[in-house]
Amino acid sequence: MNYAHPEVLVSTDWVLEHHGDANVRVLEVDEDILLYDTGHIPGSQKVDWQGDFWDPIIREFIQPTEFAALMEKLGISNQTTVVLYGDKNNWWAAYAFWFMSYNGHQNLKLMNGGRIKWAEEGKPLTTDKPHYPKATYTPGQRQADLRAFKDDVLKHLERVKGGKGALVDVRSPAEFSGEKTHMPEYPQEGVLRGGHIPGAKSIPWAQTANPDGTFKSADQLKALYEGKGVTPDKEVIAYCRIAERSSHSWFVLKYLLGFPNVKNYDGSWTEWGNSVGVPIEKGDPAGS
Repeated sequence: MNYAHPEVLVSTDWVLEHHGDANVRVLEVDEDILLYDTGHIPGSQKVDWQGDFWDPIIREFIQPTEFAALMEKLGISNQTTVVLYGDKNNWWAAYAFWFMSYNGHQNLKLMNGGRIKWAEEGKPLTTDKPHYPKATYTPGQRQADLRAFKDDVLKHLERVKGGKGALVDVRSPAEFSGEKTHMPEYPQEGVLRGGHIPGAKSIPWAQTANPDGTFKSADQLKALYEGKGVTPDKEVIAYCRIAERSSHSWFVLKYLLGFPNVKNYDGSWTEWGNSVGVPIEKGDPAGS
């Protein structure tokens, strides 16, 4: 079995060969926003997932016209191929892939293995910052079928109960059970309640990756999700804590396995766990 859409996943060797192509822009998106300045892929530009993508006042993304302005500043037109990579197994690069897809950009690729694989292979890093001429970008149509809001998840609970939908919790087992409210090595803050959304299946994002950060094979991924009852015939919503890890799993489900209906809930547990009037579960129910 091959990946459903292998064209969106490129190797470090492909990036080494094509990073200087006129119609290619390489973007680094990290959790550690200072990492880019210590060395990055030649020709790549830094994108701040929060400072560049989020509205500074409302808990919402920048508007389509603002997204177009960001792309123009990066030298990206509607026809430009954008290659994304970053630290933390490409969490935030996958988040950028999802966000740009949501905003209608079609020519997107993710570098398999991310920043760590590039560095471990001894490929070149530079501290030089490139400058590209401003491009022209026409705002696209937002792809509403890629994003879930809290009310969508509440309605989705009935589909899950009826066997027509699936919820994928990609956080660590300790977060899923409610023992922790964040990854174990991070400060336990930002949410009032621990646990998970009722009916969710615990499929941590890390189970989809090899030790070198690349994605597991299509057969391995298919077995992983089918083993928890997550199949292509169901409507699927993935979530984590703030949507970066779930973007990684969303990418796996949509592009590597070809699920036709999969959304990312970007409010994730920081919204759900703090919300009034929504149900949660704790512990590790049988079958989860």
